[in-house]
Amino acid sequence: MLSFALGFLVSLLITLLIVRYAHLHEKFSTDTDLAGVQKFHVRPVPRIGGAGILVGLIVSAVQLHHAYPAVSGGILGLIACGMPAFGSGLVEDLTKRVSPLARLVCTMAAAALAYFLLNIAVTRISVPPLDFLLSYAVISCAVTVLAVAALANAINIIDGFNGLASMVAFMMFASLAYVAFQVSDPIVLSASFMMMGAVLGFFIWNFPAGLIFLGDGGAYFIGFMLAELSIMLVMRNRDVSAWYPVLLFMYPIFETCFSIYRKKFIRGMSPGIPDGVHLHMLVYKRLMRWAVGARTARELTRRNSLTSPYLWLLCLIAVVPATLFWRHTLHLFCFVVVFAATYVWLYMSIVRFKSPRWMVVRKGKR
Repeated sequence: MLSFALGFLVSLLITLLIVRYAHLHEKFSTDTDLAGVQKFHVRPVPRIGGAGILVGLIVSAVQLHHAYPAVSGGILGLIACGMPAFGSGLVEDLTKRVSPLARLVCTMAAAALAYFLLNIAVTRISVPPLDFLLSYAVISCAVTVLAVAALANAINIIDGFNGLASMVAFMMFASLAYVAFQVSDPIVLSASFMMMGAVLGFFIWNFPAGLIFLGDGGAYFIGFMLAELSIMLVMRNRDVSAWYPVLLFMYPIFETCFSIYRKKFIRGMSPGIPDGVHLHMLVYKRLMRWAVGARTARELTRRNSLTSPYLWLLCLIAVVPATLFWRHTLHLFCFVVVFAATYVWLYMSIVRFKSPRWMVVRKGKR
C-alpha cells in the first residue's frame, strides 16, 4: 500500500504543478483546438498529464529498491522499455507534428524492447493449434509487438472525455493487482498498485473539472503498461487463462475493432481519419440531452463529465467477470461474446434514437 500511496501523492503533486503553472507552458503544452471533431472541451487545457503518472510510477519503483531490489529493477526496466511509446506521444502533445504512423512505430519499438530485453512475450492464447505456432520466436515476437501497440492505441482512442480513460485504466490495474495477488506475482502486483495510485493522482484533477488531459503520451504509456503487465501475468502463471486479458481489455479492444469496421466497410473512409461517432461521442450527443443548447463553460464541462460514467459501467461488464473467472477460459469466452453483443445493441440503439428512456439524462426545470 505504500507504493500505491506514494504513486498517488507524487502524481497528484506533479499534476497540480502542471495545472497551477499552465500559463508558463501554455504555448506548447495546451490543447487549444476547441472545434475538432473529437474535441469537447471549452477552454485550452494542458495535455501533458501523463508526465505526472510517469513520475509517480518512477518514484514508487525507486522507493521499493531497498526492500525488494528485484521487483524494483523489473518495474524500472519495464518503464525504460516504455519510453519510446511515452516519448512519441509526449512530443505529439507538445508539437502536434508526430504522425499516427510514427507513434505506432514507436509503440511497437517499446514492445520489441520489452520482448528482447525483458523476455516479455505472448507464449499462449489458450487455443492449442495457435499455441503451437507461438513456440516459434518470430511469431511470438510479432504477436507480442502487435498486441501491445494495439492496446496502447486503443486506450488513446477511448481517451475522449473527462475521467473516461483514466478510470477505465484504474479498474483494469485493480483487476491485474487482484489476480497477481492470487498467483503471488510480486512484480505485476507492485506495478499495478503503483499505476493505480499514479492514475488516481491524475484522475482527481481530470474529473470532473477537466483541468488537465492525459495526452497521447499518458494514454500510450498506460496502454503499454496494461499490455505488458497482462502478458507477464499470463506468461509466468499457467493458472491464468490467456483469455483473461482479452476480456479485461474488451472495451477498448472492441471499440477499436468496431470503429475500424464502421469506418472501412460502412462509411467507406480510412480507419485513420478521426470521426465523431465513437460510442462515447454518441453518448455525449444523444443521451446527455439535458445540456443540449447550453453554451456556458460550466454546463458543457458538466455534460462532458457525466458522459464517462456510462462507459465506466459498460467497461465493468467486462472487468468484473474477467476478475471473477480469470482461470476459466470457457467462462471468459462467453463473457467476451456477451460484451460484444451488449456494445453493438447499445450502439445501434443510440444511433437509431431508440435508447432506453432510463439512460437519457434530461435537464430539470429551474
